[in-house]
Amino acid sequence: MKIDLTDTTAGDINKALVRGRRAVGTPAVGMVLTLVIVTDEENAYDALKAAGDASREHPSRTLVVIKRVSRTARDRTSSRLDAEVRVGAEAGTGETVVLRTYGEVSDHADSVVLPLLLPDAPVVVWWPVNSPADPARDPLGALAQRRVTDTYTAEQPVRELTARADAYTPGDTDLSWTRITPWRSMLAAALDQVDGTVRAVEVRGEESNPSCELLAMWLADRLDVPVRRALSPGPGLTAVRMETTGGPIVLDRADGTLATLAIEGQPARAVALKRRDTAELIAEELRRLDPDDTYASALRYGVERLETGEAEGTATEAAGAAGEPESTPAAKPAARKATARKTAARKANAE
Repeated sequence: MKIDLTDTTAGDINKALVRGRRAVGTPAVGMVLTLVIVTDEENAYDALKAAGDASREHPSRTLVVIKRVSRTARDRTSSRLDAEVRVGAEAGTGETVVLRTYGEVSDHADSVVLPLLLPDAPVVVWWPVNSPADPARDPLGALAQRRVTDTYTAEQPVRELTARADAYTPGDTDLSWTRITPWRSMLAAALDQVDGTVRAVEVRGEESNPSCELLAMWLADRLDVPVRRALSPGPGLTAVRMETTGGPIVLDRADGTLATLAIEGQPARAVALKRRDTAELIAEELRRLDPDDTYASALRYGVERLETGEAEGTATEAAGAAGEPESTPAAKPAARKATARKTAARKANAE
């Protein structure tokens, strides 16, 4: 069921929600959290679709805030709130309210959202694009226990990581970090299978890809060894090579779907490591609402402390060369020379 409201108020929206629940025969509220999505008109459809898919695992009230740009002098001086209330099949397993704000109301979106939050339920705010410089200080972000951004959508993703580290507040997280969860799990499991210590690491991936940088920073922070960030054509994150006293460990994913794990003294094996869509990423983030201390520690390690170099061959080729370590160019201090340049082959959901 869908109810359209023009020039409305938060009180009228709440009444429409109650009316919609009764109409579809679900008067009881069984939702576990409120998900607030702050986006623009262009990206609202994709964000709503991802939230709807994630609601199968996390039934929630989804509030979509779209701040409309005032195009005329009359629009700039007038304030208006339009709403679209979706209940039942229109909203997945929860409820959805699309809020379009005009004029001065856009500057006080938190006052509109606050009366619509589920009582005694956690609040998560997600910015699919155009996230604020300091999410915790944003009026909407201040309402939430968890604040989700996506560094990949920034104009300069790698530089954005530095800004995220400076403004980090417990509860902040990034979908660029969520994208590397399977990589972190696989690498940790691989290290459990070898005796020896790690001496050096190389992470290969697309240029200006924040997930690659975050994985490199996590490895450097946790292993306390030099980590070299090398470039590859992609897609996204393509390979990690760890030099250990017991031989190299190589995790190589050239096609974005299937990876090869090679450990010294063991046969190479194929492992599923597909690139996940936004719905899976949001569903993972909604599973935990406590601060992610591991993300905070990796973020604060700093991109500038990584070693950098150009791409040379593939990690799989190096692993096949009788386990001999790959030649590594001299380390360079990490002034990334191409943060302002974006690779043309970057994908919309890059890892």
